[in-house]
Parts: sequence; C-alpha cells; structure tokens
Amino acid sequence: MHWRELAKLCQPKASARFAIAHAEHGFTANVPLAALEDENALIVYEADGAPLTPDHGYPVRLFIPTKYFWKSAKWLRGIELSALDKPGFWERLGYSNDADFWKEERYSF
Repeated sequence: MHWRELAKLCQPKASARFAIAHAEHGFTANVPLAALEDENALIVYEADGAPLTPDHGYPVRLFIPTKYFWKSAKWLRGIELSALDKPGFWERLGYSNDADFWKEERYSF
C-alpha cells in the first residue's frame, strides 16, 4: 500500500514534514515525509501474495527504497507525523539521519 492511501484516511496537517515509524520494542525510524511520499515507498503487509513472515516484519513494515534499510522499519505499530524531525533508534547511535545510499551516508561521524 502506498502512503497516499493512508493519507486520505488520516488527513495529515499541512505542518507535517517528518514521519516517525514506531515499531516493536520501542524501535523508531525517522524519514522526511517526502521519502514516504516517494512513488516507490510502500507500507507492506504481504509479499508474493502471502502475509509477511516475522523475519520480514510481520505484520507490517515500511519499505523506503531511497534510504538505507534501517529506515524501513520492521514490525511497524504506528506512524507519527511531526513538524519536527525526531532521530530514530539507529540515528541516536551514530548512523546517518539522511541515510542516502547513493551518497553512501551510513554514519553521522
């Protein structure tokens, strides 16, 4: 499912600029809302016509192909929209906040 389908239901405020994915065990991943709106970004609940397996993020996971995969949170429990960026789990431990793999942005140091 693409974000635009969920956006129709939740009607984000115009001030929303970032999405913070909340997953199991307090894990979070943050992306600019524009990354979630990308045509190839998805909210995934099945693969090859079958529900995701736990190893692949059951029940729901993000898929943000323009970012390194730590931004594609598994075991998704909710998406928070915010006017402010809130660094996620890995970003607080030194990983790049932008995570652009074309620029090889793995670490923030």
